[in-house]
Amino acid sequence: MSEKRGQTISQGKTMTADQQRIQELEARLRKVEREKDILKKASSLLMSEFLNTCRE
Repeated sequence: MSEKRGQTISQGKTMTADQQRIQELEARLRKVEREKDILKKASSLLMSEFLNTCRE
C-alpha cells in the first residue's frame, strides 16, 4: 500500500465511483481552503495598508 496526502491506496485495487467522487471532492476542498487562505492574507495586507494610509 502507498500513502498519498494522508490517504492509503491499495495497489491493484480499482476504486468505486463513490471513492473516486470522494477523492475529487477532497482535492477540491484542499484547493478551496488554499484559495481562502490566500484571500484572507491578501485582505489582511490591504487592510493594514489602508489603516497606515489613514494614519498619515
